[in-house]
Amino acid sequence: MEVINSLRASTSDICGSDALPQRISCEKCGAVLYEGMDLTPPDEIIQRYDGKCPKCGRKLSFNPINVEITKRK
Repeated sequence: MEVINSLRASTSDICGSDALPQRISCEKCGAVLYEGMDLTPPDEIIQRYDGKCPKCGRKLSFNPINVEITKRK
């Protein structure tokens, strides 16, 4: 899924590969904030980092109205 504000989240197609089902990163600098097999709500990731990207300091937010899920290429 892609998030329009300051978080970018993606899910991967899992077909016997070592791909992870979820990655959440800062939309501004690309810092990976979460990567793992368990699906974690973006608001939990925002809380984990006190609402700011640890790399660039941008305020993190999530807009669930505009979410896009894409298959890994």
